[in-house]
Amino acid sequence: MNDKQKRTLLKVAKDTVEAVVNRRAATSATSDDPELNAHCGCFVTLKNNERLRGCIGNFTSEGPLIGLVGEMAKASATSDPRFFGDRVTPRELKQLDIEISVLSPLERTDDPLSLRLGVDGIYIKKGLASGCFLPQVATETGWSKEEFLSYCCSHKAGLADDAWRDPQTEVYLFSAEVFGSPWIGI
Repeated sequence: MNDKQKRTLLKVAKDTVEAVVNRRAATSATSDDPELNAHCGCFVTLKNNERLRGCIGNFTSEGPLIGLVGEMAKASATSDPRFFGDRVTPRELKQLDIEISVLSPLERTDDPLSLRLGVDGIYIKKGLASGCFLPQVATETGWSKEEFLSYCCSHKAGLADDAWRDPQTEVYLFSAEVFGSPWIGI
């Protein structure tokens, strides 16, 4: 994506978060840009002073990316279950950083250790349990491949930490174009 497209998506996320946190209706964004109308997945992450305040996404979309960014921004600010009872407040809006991860399609792998740390994200699924880590999580934590897979299994999917080794467990890889900005820079 070029800088203009990234700025457009960041503004959609910012405007949506600002509206929902202030209990106003968010407006739906549209664009004629083919990149912004692509049917792909994304995650929107909100942080306050490097502290996670919300992160929600979808791996696929039936509609345009620009609309999904708005939906995921709203969900990140209001529906991340890790922050029930501690939602983003109007007072902290100006301290937020917004990060958008535009995703490639999921690709199942039979060799989870083939993942490229800092490049590939993971989605792990076994039965009804599932969890994911965006590619940047490996860089932020400094984990090895085994740690990345194990923490996703145990901390995100609620599985045994070595469940990624089980042939019954589905492991998918994806990449992401990641960009962001401080609230006041958008």
